[in-house]
Amino acid sequence: MTQSTPHPQHTALSLAASGVPALPLRRGKVPFGNCTTCADNACGGRPTMKVPGPCRCPAPCHAWAAATTDPAVILSPHWAAAWRRAVCVAYHPGDAELTVVDLDDADAIAWARATLPVTRTVPTTRGEHWIYRGAMASRNAVRPGVDVKSTMAYVRWLGHGTGAMAALPDAVRALAVKEPSTARRAPQALSGLRTGGQGECPHRTPVFLERGVAMAEQRITEAAGAVHATVYRTFLAVLSRHGRCGCLTDTHVARLFTAAQNKGETPRHCTDAWTNARTALGL
Repeated sequence: MTQSTPHPQHTALSLAASGVPALPLRRGKVPFGNCTTCADNACGGRPTMKVPGPCRCPAPCHAWAAATTDPAVILSPHWAAAWRRAVCVAYHPGDAELTVVDLDDADAIAWARATLPVTRTVPTTRGEHWIYRGAMASRNAVRPGVDVKSTMAYVRWLGHGTGAMAALPDAVRALAVKEPSTARRAPQALSGLRTGGQGECPHRTPVFLERGVAMAEQRITEAAGAVHATVYRTFLAVLSRHGRCGCLTDTHVARLFTAAQNKGETPRHCTDAWTNARTALGL
């Protein structure tokens, strides 16, 4: 069950006053769903996180991007219904220049104690949050029972914890670094590769692969809205079809990134979307 926070609106105001952006969570420890205008991030997100926008929706419907330090927003009538339904409070660590290493079980905690520098620790339902000064890219499942939450992520507020907060160490930053992608390996390195052990991999047929990449470019180029979501879903589709055999080259990936950037996406967003799609597929 979700651990409730007494007086969540008051807690959010206290966090905001200390410079930590806060947002309400409903039952299940999840943020409020996007409104119609902002579904699939069609509004463009929040510009302070270098995401094209701006979004003018006044309601807390953007998960981490809804977090705010503005008391006028937290107390606004637009947020009133959310606070009536809220059971706990979350915060956006990246906006507060913080990184949270979320340790889900005893084994993860034992690994952290043997590997990471001591820092502020907050007990959770199943494990601990280790909080460091400094922001970085977020990434889930960096190892069994360990998530890293900072930019573009939210963390449930469970109190101030104990201990002095240490600076973000390289050992934590390294957790978010992906190994080189086999999806971008040159096809020359894949001679003799088979699909299901029978015959040549069909993805290596030039026409088949070219058609798939061209269709993906077209889908991104023709997106009338929700560009972020379209780019991610397109990357996910391409990788699910062509990513496991290593047939995609740097040229193919560059074409997809170029199509996305022509629609206003940043190189950073393209890289994040590609990495998140690979992670979702276990690549």
